[in-house]
Amino acid sequence: MHEISLVQGLFQQLKELAKANKSSRITSITMEIGPLSGVVVDSFRFGFDILSADDGLVQGAKLIVEIPSVTYTCTECGHKETTAEKKPGECQKCGELFLIPEGGEELILRQVEME
Repeated sequence: MHEISLVQGLFQQLKELAKANKSSRITSITMEIGPLSGVVVDSFRFGFDILSADDGLVQGAKLIVEIPSVTYTCTECGHKETTAEKKPGECQKCGELFLIPEGGEELILRQVEME
């Protein structure tokens, strides 16, 4: 489960931010995790919960996960469909099966609240 290593990397980044801002505690973290990023959000949350329990800096911090939309473009008719859900099975307009995604690969630390 590579999400654990992603959470460990996040914690390292948070430690650097806290040090730079002379903060001793992080209360809230907002992450943007795209549906095409390869990150399983539930596994990321699980890793965060497990690792934060033993880390005084982030212990008790709230993890907010935002999932951005992906725009799928039909290769046949050019119709665009935007969704944060799973990939559409076919073009809503012409029924074409081959749709090209745009966006959705993000893994971004959006906001950190500290004390």
